[in-house]
Amino acid sequence: MNEEDILNRITEKYPDAVIDISGEDCSFELYIISDAFNGQRTLQRQQAILALFKNELTSGKLHALGLTIKTQKEQTESLNAGLVQIKL
Repeated sequence: MNEEDILNRITEKYPDAVIDISGEDCSFELYIISDAFNGQRTLQRQQAILALFKNELTSGKLHALGLTIKTQKEQTESLNAGLVQIKL
């Protein structure tokens, strides 16, 4: 599989998803942000994405997918977590 195939498969199911992908051949790392995952635990999110590639993972066409999946709120909170407000 290539990056475009992976991106198309995910955005078909999750049209609002913002996806960052790296890797090559049959091993990829995905960072996905979508509000479709509101209320789901990490394992549920991962299972939903892995299910999209069940045939490819079973056949070995796709060997590994590393997944980080967040909602927009979680992404915003993680970006703001390191910020410190200083009053002058």
